Amino acid sequence: MEQKWVIRIMTSEDYEQVYALWKRSSGIGLRPVDDAEPGIRRFLERNTRTCFVADHAGFLVGAILSGHDGRRAYIYHTAVEEAYRRQGLGKALVCAVEQALRNEGIAKIALVAFKHNEGGNRFWEKQGFSVRDDLVYRNKQLT
Repeated sequence: MEQKWVIRIMTSEDYEQVYALWKRSSGIGLRPVDDAEPGIRRFLERNTRTCFVADHAGFLVGAILSGHDGRRAYIYHTAVEEAYRRQGLGKALVCAVEQALRNEGIAKIALVAFKHNEGGNRFWEKQGFSVRDDLVYRNKQLT
């Protein structure tokens, strides 16, 4: 099968297409502050080599955000356009992130997936991400 996409580093110019992809994708929780363009721009400025998009003839058909604190990394908002699923694109995006993080000396990646996102959880399991049931995820809203 001929590959229909090119994976490249995400830039702030990709925001509109990526945000539209996220909105079309089930299982992604978007927040008005964090996921607005200024928040994503800040994230990309801090994580210049660890966020990727899949481009097919100028149309973004996949995206993955990843960043790290120098010790461990987190993956956020991974999405693949419905028509491009089950073709290896999601796996290719994850592989791009894993290699980028290895290049930066990071050895551990974590992510949060909604419990009800069955398809997403199956995908992450296939990528080798295990469920941790010894943790309690906590959150605090500052604004």
